[in-house]
Amino acid sequence: MKAKVLKSKIANRLKRKRRIRAKISGCASLPRVSVFRSNRYLSVQAIDDAASVTLASLNSKAIGQSANKDGATALGAAFAAKLKEAGISEIVFDRNGYQYHGVIAAFGDSLRANEIKF
Repeated sequence: MKAKVLKSKIANRLKRKRRIRAKISGCASLPRVSVFRSNRYLSVQAIDDAASVTLASLNSKAIGQSANKDGATALGAAFAAKLKEAGISEIVFDRNGYQYHGVIAAFGDSLRANEIKF
């Protein structure tokens, strides 16, 4: 991609991110799950915004997966197990400005399939 197109694409994602974050927030009983997607890996973390604490985190590199739909599904299952260990069954999903499509949707569907409500 040309530099100008890439710069505007990133700027648009950050605008969407700020707009979303103005509306949602997490707490200890209902943490915010934030997803970060790079070209190689996915990273997710459950955040208590009231205390500014990360309750659980996981990335696809740690479980030996990449940033595709299959990797997102495996990451969702592993993260759901980690959330259940921490006693969390309901979350607020923060897609971090990414479209709810493809890898992000596969991750969300995997969380729902493993009984995490959002």
